[in-house]
Amino acid sequence: MSDELIIPQGLWTGDYYNEGTGKDDIFDTLKEECGVFGVFNHPEAASLSYYGLHALQHRGEESAGLCVSDGEDFNYHRGMGLVKEVFDRDKLLSLKGDRSIGHVRYSTSGDSRLANAQPLIFKYRDGDLAVATNGNIVNAPRIRHELEQSGSIFQTTSDTEVIAHLIARSSKDFVEAAKDALGQLVGGFAFLLLTNDKLIVASDPHGLRPLTMGRLGDAYLFSSETCAFEVVGAEMVRDIQPGEMLVLDKDGLREERFAAPQRKALCAMEYIYFSRPDSDLNGSNLHSSRKRMGKIMAQESFVDADIVTGVPDSSISAAIGYAEQTGIPYELGLIKNKYTGRTFIQPSQELREQGVKMKLSAVRRVVEGKRVVMIDDSIVRGTTSRRIVNLLREVGATEVHVRITSPPFKNPCFYGIDTPDRGDLIASYKTIEEICREINADSLQFLSPEGLIQAVGGDSSSEYKGGLCMACFDNDYPTRTDFDGEEKFGCSC
Repeated sequence: MSDELIIPQGLWTGDYYNEGTGKDDIFDTLKEECGVFGVFNHPEAASLSYYGLHALQHRGEESAGLCVSDGEDFNYHRGMGLVKEVFDRDKLLSLKGDRSIGHVRYSTSGDSRLANAQPLIFKYRDGDLAVATNGNIVNAPRIRHELEQSGSIFQTTSDTEVIAHLIARSSKDFVEAAKDALGQLVGGFAFLLLTNDKLIVASDPHGLRPLTMGRLGDAYLFSSETCAFEVVGAEMVRDIQPGEMLVLDKDGLREERFAAPQRKALCAMEYIYFSRPDSDLNGSNLHSSRKRMGKIMAQESFVDADIVTGVPDSSISAAIGYAEQTGIPYELGLIKNKYTGRTFIQPSQELREQGVKMKLSAVRRVVEGKRVVMIDDSIVRGTTSRRIVNLLREVGATEVHVRITSPPFKNPCFYGIDTPDRGDLIASYKTIEEICREINADSLQFLSPEGLIQAVGGDSSSEYKGGLCMACFDNDYPTRTDFDGEEKFGCSC
């Protein structure tokens, strides 16, 4: 018998197991695009980054990469798949140096390939440059077109590459060139830029994408989420401020600016869904914030029921809060199978509809004969909510009342979330009553914008919308969006 691995046709749709399928994915949940992790001045920079990226794996499962410098040379490795699949002991041992930047990535459908895996590595007149980012550059298509017209040759389809070209074309020193380049970008982004002697860290002028700084002894660490600091034993210092640029080199840390801060607009979906519950945002723990969302949801739209259950994993905290506020028992009515990956058997539409059971199971003995309050974080197209409601009904739920701990998701995101077109967002063209019928629920209510701001600890009286970007709910985008190529939503990385 041959030892060759035989993969049944149709077992998964991409070139590798974790490749995303865009609109064809069984679950229409939103996709966060990526996470970044950086280390400066630590002899085990590669190992720290490996563990940091592992903690950020939920932010990107399609590719992972690390670039490490010893002050003279770059050592880097990138690959498709999960962090633990891309790196092994030998690869990590080969990445020698005391400074590094790392990246985990999702991509939009059709753009998933190794050439776009980050960090992106370049050689230019002053040496080596590595770039890792989380977010989306709204005006990148226009900048890219202008650069190509003047002779630039792009090596990837990633919009992140534009910053490398802008820096390379500048006659100024690296720091000033980086300032000028960052100042030309519009959108939501968190950048890590590494050369052999410097690390530059920058956040967009609105702070749309999260980025934090930590310390471990004499080393500085940077991460998309604070949960990665806990994993490596580091202490969080502070968030990177909107429009701020930090420069780290042999002289230490220098705080500068590439742009004046605009109105603070951190992505609301980081609180609702994307970030891990053990992370902190703006000094607020995510688990606690989501519990408050559930409590406020209960105050705004109480319904008499027998049990409360949350759609795992992001809605469990809110479900606990709803149960505590109402006194209705919280139960594990839905169980998640953690080993299905992101894509599933898809040989027919009929089996695709059944595919939800590969990822979620309803507990019959808990749900049967009960009136259920099902807590979830969002409704995108409505297909997933309908499948889960029907799953609960199939095991005997007598009523299913759906409570969503976010306002209706009506508008696409320009700043780093892979969202469908506006016409595919069910809340953009159906009323709440119509959505309720579409998902086969007995009742449906969404958290109010005011309730969301209150839950995350924002002060709507002193800070516009509590410092949140809520454009996906109210169409009020903090930056210009009238650029050529604006139809490309999701992450430019």
